[in-house]
Amino acid sequence: MIASLQGTLTHKSLSGIIVEVNGIGYQVFVPLSTYYELPEVGLPVSLKIHTYVKEDALQLFGFRTEEEKDVFQLMISVTGIGPRLATNILSGISALEFVRAVCNDDVKRLVGIPGVGRKTADRMVFELKDRLSKMVPPQDAVAGEGKAVDGWMKEDALSALVNLGYRGNVAKEAVDRVVDGAPEGLTLEVTLKRALKILAKQQ
Repeated sequence: MIASLQGTLTHKSLSGIIVEVNGIGYQVFVPLSTYYELPEVGLPVSLKIHTYVKEDALQLFGFRTEEEKDVFQLMISVTGIGPRLATNILSGISALEFVRAVCNDDVKRLVGIPGVGRKTADRMVFELKDRLSKMVPPQDAVAGEGKAVDGWMKEDALSALVNLGYRGNVAKEAVDRVVDGAPEGLTLEVTLKRALKILAKQQ
């Protein structure tokens, strides 16, 4: 079973990418959250991989972080959710935001994801809430862990900027500049406003 891939990105499109390793090209399906973080074609790439095997096919699904892969694997354990739907879900919501929505019973947020109906959202909350509780955002569980809270806030800010149409690497650079320049701590709203000002100057 393939658990990770490190090679050269030889093809990149929304329908899938190809990573060449020692002369062999592996087709990998990725959510938009990972797609926007990919390098340009011809450059090295490293992905966490979930190998999905069924009777007539073997498919690879790639992710930029181990946490994203873990959430994906929990999703496909839910009745009625296959890997393609799980990939679509992670294209419409960050892994960390998904964890928060499930643990907070935020069915409305889940239903807002393309392809997710009320029954599917209810099943995800029912089947995953306890299993995701250990991944709940620190600000919802333990106070005083500023560094961990900032990590979740940065993920949410990056996800929001990507959804607004900014490239992942450009958005990440703007968010990092905002957070690094404000040691006093930031709210998500303030981070987004400052990041948008930085991005506006670059256009």
